[in-house]
Amino acid sequence: MMNRSAKQRSAAFHSQNGLCYYCDQPMWLRDCAAFARVHGLSRKQARQFECTAEHLLPRSAGGTLRLDNVAAACRCCNWRRGRLPVLIAPEAFRRHVQERCKVGKWHSTLPARPHKDHR
Repeated sequence: MMNRSAKQRSAAFHSQNGLCYYCDQPMWLRDCAAFARVHGLSRKQARQFECTAEHLLPRSAGGTLRLDNVAAACRCCNWRRGRLPVLIAPEAFRRHVQERCKVGKWHSTLPARPHKDHR
């Protein structure tokens, strides 16, 4: 049986078509090895694209566990936002990530396209 966080992560993953809320890269939910194989990555490289439940307003800042406060984000984006010294609004962080992605300065390795749905 899935816990609440796993259910929210899965729901967000599916509603976002398996793409990260911030960087729009494909993510994996259950099978790292299959994702790595399909996208031409090593397992180590694929780990950064694991789907996580991102609290748009962190719980530490008063955010709730409600589904409307959760987005699916790759491990890399979730980790980087969580390490910021000052809380940045999700929309502002998304714009920042998108700009960095455009010039190749966000992920060290990108999954090969086209995107296939991996659950």
